[in-house]
Amino acid sequence: MTITDDLQKLLDILPQDLRQALESHPKRDSLVEVVLDLGRRPEARFPNQAEYLSEVPVTQEQIDDCIQRVGIFGGDNRAGIEQTLHRISAIRNRTGKIIGLTCRVGRAVFGTIGMIRDLVETGKSILMLGRPGVGKTTALREIARVLADDLHKRVVIIDTSNEIAGDGDVAHPAIGRARRMQVAHPDQQHQVMIEAVENHMPEVIVIDEIGTELEALAARTIAERGVQLVGTAHGNQIENLIKNPTLADLVGGIQAVTLGDDEARRRGSQKTVLERKAPPTFEIAVEMLERQRWTVHESVADSVDNLLRGRQPSPQTRTVDDQGKVGVTRQLAVVNGRGGQLGTVEESFAPARPSNGWRSSGQMVALPQLPVERVTGRSEFDRLLDESFNYSESIDLAAATRQPGPNGEDLPLHVYPYGVSRHQLEQVISVLTLPVVLTKDIDSADAILALRSHVKNHAKLRQMAKARHVPIHMIKSSTIPQITRGLRRLLNIDDPEMADDLELQLFLHNGSDDEMDALEEARLAVEQIVIPKGQPVELLPRSPQVRKMQHELVEHYRLKSHSFGEEPNRRLRIYPA
Repeated sequence: MTITDDLQKLLDILPQDLRQALESHPKRDSLVEVVLDLGRRPEARFPNQAEYLSEVPVTQEQIDDCIQRVGIFGGDNRAGIEQTLHRISAIRNRTGKIIGLTCRVGRAVFGTIGMIRDLVETGKSILMLGRPGVGKTTALREIARVLADDLHKRVVIIDTSNEIAGDGDVAHPAIGRARRMQVAHPDQQHQVMIEAVENHMPEVIVIDEIGTELEALAARTIAERGVQLVGTAHGNQIENLIKNPTLADLVGGIQAVTLGDDEARRRGSQKTVLERKAPPTFEIAVEMLERQRWTVHESVADSVDNLLRGRQPSPQTRTVDDQGKVGVTRQLAVVNGRGGQLGTVEESFAPARPSNGWRSSGQMVALPQLPVERVTGRSEFDRLLDESFNYSESIDLAAATRQPGPNGEDLPLHVYPYGVSRHQLEQVISVLTLPVVLTKDIDSADAILALRSHVKNHAKLRQMAKARHVPIHMIKSSTIPQITRGLRRLLNIDDPEMADDLELQLFLHNGSDDEMDALEEARLAVEQIVIPKGQPVELLPRSPQVRKMQHELVEHYRLKSHSFGEEPNRRLRIYPA
């Protein structure tokens, strides 16, 4: 990291004795602020301690002398030093006279956003949260520079108190090519935000300290116009924003919803629950716990939904060491929502390397949605059979180690698939750790697993299987439940009455929170209502891809389901057997 602070310019406005004490102070480079209060000893504050600079109390003459060297204080009681990032804030008495000063050291730190650079490059809106002094404005300044200089975007900074780009008409070089719009009075910040979008055609708007309802509404207006937002807000964590009616709109807003009796019973909740009202203004939230430890909510919508449902979200925690290496940890929740934890997954990556969604962040490994292999036409069928007949495995399967199974059969079982997706077969075998080996040679096969529609009108396969004494097991379709059932039947394993966590992983496509919630919802509906009570159940509206997963899960229980309704409210209805 490279640090620029122009500290001497701040020291020059202080009384001479205090300036001399700080110029020779051993911790001068880590100075945070100098506090001058009338009638009290002057105080210098460092990251972990504070020291008195003199035993003589501060006089009104000393305060007035500092004010003359600083300049005019604005409507937010702040002033600055031209071409620096330092901030001088005033405390006034009831008559408006300044009786106290907080002289805050402003530093431009280059390289501070290595922990979240991959998120900045995604183009999504980012909200920075954290207590005062944790480095929000410093990070905001560096994000603006990276977006403008490295990513070549049109960046406009709404600088209400001149804290991001420094005091004076010429912006501090720490913001790079980004442009800065000053705000005459804090009450006009939301107007300047809208003006920036309408007049200057930015791709990115950077805002510091969103604190009023009008500013939150202006931020939503900007986001809905397709402009990337990067801002900070008053609050330490996402929960603080949810409970803050003024700023709740930044995370989507909260509304009370009254559920019907059946829905409340199915959820096991009260009839009146809290739900998110709209998509969040900011898609990503970063909680700055410490300067070197940040918590990242990659999907604010999912985190807010989980918190409103009484569940803990699973955000990333990112840390950086002295060598600049970023470490990522995540606490994962189990798929079935039974309150357990899968443990903590850790991984590291280079600061400038973009992450690839859930995989790089340590989320449950996604199972790819693979196409089903289809074979049509008799000539294609004959060609595959001939290839299989003349095929010689590179590994001598007969010489492989085999052990007797519980019913006297040799394990692992060699299966020749026909018309069934080989990728889905390998997926089921791997996840459920079944003692099955797939083979392309009918002569070495113990059994054939084939689609019923492909075998029905092809006598040649049946003749070859009969001549080699290889049984044919048929399944209706190449779906996960049918393949799982067929392999269990081949191994003489009884189907479990209830799905376990491993089998639920088979139905996941990309491992998103929405998919996990949908599978959990379908399973609880089946296990708690449809099977024990014999009553049909309607699920919440879902996307077509997620409904397909729910259909497959319901089929796993040997139950029927049907989609009804119009998009986007189309949903599943599960019927008892």
